[in-house]
Amino acid sequence: MDAQTAVAHTTQLLLRIRKGADAERSDASKRLLEVLYGELRSLAGSFFRGQSASHTLQPTALVHEVWMRLVDSSMVEVVDRAHFLALAATAMRHILVDHARARSATKRGGDRERVTIDSWLEPAGGEDPADVVALDEALSRLAARDARQANIVEMRVFAGMTVDETAEALGISPRTVDLDWRMARAWLARELADRA
Repeated sequence: MDAQTAVAHTTQLLLRIRKGADAERSDASKRLLEVLYGELRSLAGSFFRGQSASHTLQPTALVHEVWMRLVDSSMVEVVDRAHFLALAATAMRHILVDHARARSATKRGGDRERVTIDSWLEPAGGEDPADVVALDEALSRLAARDARQANIVEMRVFAGMTVDETAEALGISPRTVDLDWRMARAWLARELADRA
């Protein structure tokens, strides 16, 4: 199945999940998981770059948690594959942040899960250590400052979307995505370095 056919097939399954009868929704949900599992697993794996191998949450568990939140619940109005993956990336980020906060609260600070901003955003400078919670807080500050840039970061970094896919999902030009992407990366690198 070529890429264009796969995208159309995914969109059809998402439509059946949203609007079909219960049996049809259940079947479409199972088929959608088969179609997207590899991408979701890869996406989840990208969240664990730079994490300790002993991390108490693993990519497979993260995929299943996201699946339950996005599909097995009420299924928000997902438009297409790109939109679904962007939502999955956001959900994964929130799950990991919640997990890190819970672990940090249990340990009473100091031992939050560490990530490297360089491994996620590849800034121009050197490696700046950041934790998952700090990255989430920085993305929230970026969203308050420029929501589109924050969306672009989530789609490019966490959903692994290309510039063209991001542009299509947001309804803007690839050039605008590229410009906002560069500005957001620089802003986040500075923000995390200042807070380190």
